[in-house]
This record gives sequence, structure tokens and C-alpha cells, in this order.
Amino acid sequence: MERASLAALAVAPLFEPVQLGELRLANRIVMAPMTRNRADADGVPGDLMVEHYAARAAAGLIVAEGCWPSVTGQAYCRQPGIETAAQVAGWRRVTDAVHARGGRIVLQLMHAGRIGSRHIKPAGVETVAPSAVQAAGEIYTDSAGMQPFDLPRALETDEVAAVVEEFRRAASNAIEAGFDGVELHCTSGYLPMQFMCSGTNTRTDQYGGSAANRVRFAVECLQTMADAVGAGRVGFRINPGNTYNDTRDADSAATHAELLRQANPLGLAYAHVMRAPADVPGLDAFALARANFDGPLILNDGFDAPSAAAALESGAGEAVSFARHFIANPDLVARLRDGLDLARFDRRTLYTAGAAGYNDYPAVA
Repeated sequence: MERASLAALAVAPLFEPVQLGELRLANRIVMAPMTRNRADADGVPGDLMVEHYAARAAAGLIVAEGCWPSVTGQAYCRQPGIETAAQVAGWRRVTDAVHARGGRIVLQLMHAGRIGSRHIKPAGVETVAPSAVQAAGEIYTDSAGMQPFDLPRALETDEVAAVVEEFRRAASNAIEAGFDGVELHCTSGYLPMQFMCSGTNTRTDQYGGSAANRVRFAVECLQTMADAVGAGRVGFRINPGNTYNDTRDADSAATHAELLRQANPLGLAYAHVMRAPADVPGLDAFALARANFDGPLILNDGFDAPSAAAALESGAGEAVSFARHFIANPDLVARLRDGLDLARFDRRTLYTAGAAGYNDYPAVA
């Protein structure tokens, strides 16, 4: 058998269709959500984002970048939102372009909680979190350069329901904008993870203390999103062991197992699971998810085509998502299918404004 035929056979599982809840994927190659900061100053997607996502529509599923459900949850300059009519209309242009090319796309909903700065949000918009614990580190702002993260105000118990409601509205807005579904961002140190982690949640009410209480906020968000748009159009992303944005948990594996167990009865479309960090020995995030969640799994982080196909063959997951490879390879699906070399991305242009490093990576002729 020729080498090309052998290569195609090795990656064949990636090109089989799969059903994730209500989402029918033509292949099992998923574009992972990546913050790229290319919306306008009001969080409205424009021509750059339309072109970017349309060029990657061959993915079985695109998970569009973390999008704030309310401006209180904005983390970054030029980060898109899904709160205003203009933002919904901007995203509609993106989803129409992806659908015109036969693609499927869901929107990741991301409330940043304590991650952000008053130099990024409109005047008077506060920063809230489960507890008044300031994150170590700094964040880039267009107006004032690098700035420390804000000291957040702790949400009162009776305020939490209003934040959960923001996710319901955001999910409904996403469907109005033409998305096929929504994904709740439960990692990277943003609000759901701030509730989940013992180091950022010092509450003594029903949202604090035990792991069962600390995952309550994320589960309530998933439930209200499912009520709004249908459970089969809702997924969630986790990364057991992750400490990004200064989040620490006394037992991350146990906390995530509790989240998975509580989410399991909801009948969600999928759990999107990132590989556990290498500096957390003995934690297999994929096995943890499989043991505690009966729904489909999308596996993420560090895969190439052969290892992704092998993971699918082993039954570890139903699909595999790629992030970095999709940045510099708009035709990633074709390159993986044909065994072609992958281009490398320019790290210097990941978060800068404009088309450079965003829409100027060419497809293979």
C-alpha cells in the first residue's frame, strides 16, 4: 500500500461523522475556542472575524472564542460580547458565513469574574467574583498598558441568580445570532472556575465550602442554558488541574468529578476536556471525564493527527479539538487528511488588532 494511503488510513477516524447531542458533525475535527481580540471597541464582530471563521468552516465544529454574556464579565480589550443587538447582528454575519460553507459553529460563553481591569470596561462597570480575592498578575489594556487585575467585589447570595440569568440571556442571544449551540467556559480562572476552586471561593453560603456547593454555580448556568436553548445544544469546557489566572484548588480532580457528576443528568451535548497540565502528576483528565460523565467528550490539547485518531480509536473521546494548529492553518482539515505539513503561527500577533497573524495565513494551493 502506498505511503499516502497508509497515512490516510491512520487518520481515518477523524473524518467519520459524529452526533454530539443535537449537533451533527461531518467530521471529528473541532476548532477549539481561542481569544484573539479582533472585535471592535464595543465588542462587535466585524469583517475580520467573518473572514477568519468562514475560512475554517471545514471543521466538524467550530467553538467560537470566549464571549462575554454581560459587560461586567468582559476580560480583554477587543473581546466580543453577546449582550447587545449590535453584537448579535455582528455574530449573525459570522454564523451565516460558516453555514454557507457547510460548517457548524457554537459560541463559548465566558464571564471573566475577577479577571479584568477598570481600564478595559466602560466607566462604572464593576468587577465581581465569588469572593473578594484579587488575582495575582497583570493584564494588558489598550488605554493604560499593563495593569494589575482589579480587586473584585464579592457577589451577595441574592445576586448570584442574576448572573446565572445573564448566561440564559446570552445563550438565547447566541441562538438568535445563528449559532448551533453554546459552550460554558468552566476553566482558565474565569467566573465558573472561581466558584469551583477552594483558593478563590471562601464563601460560607450554598455556593461555598464543599465541592458540591462550589460547583453549584456552574451547574445552575448549564441548567438555565439548557432550559433556554435545549440541552442537546449545550456543552461545557473543563481543565482539571489548571491553575491559569492564579486559581488553586485543594483537590481539583475531586471538584471536577463532582461537576461532571452533577452535569451528567442534564443530557448535555458534550464535555470539552483539556488534558491535565504536565506538572500535575497522576491526573488523567480524559479518564476522569469518562468515568463521571456519560455524554460525548471532545478531547483537547497537544494532539497531532495520528495521536488524535488513536484517541478516538481507543474510545477516549468522540472528537478532538485543535487550537494552535487552526491559527496558522485555515485549511487544517485538508492538511490533516492529506498528510501535509502544518504552518507555524506567529506568537507576536496572537492578540494584536488587524488582519496580520489572523487572516493572512494562506491555504495550501
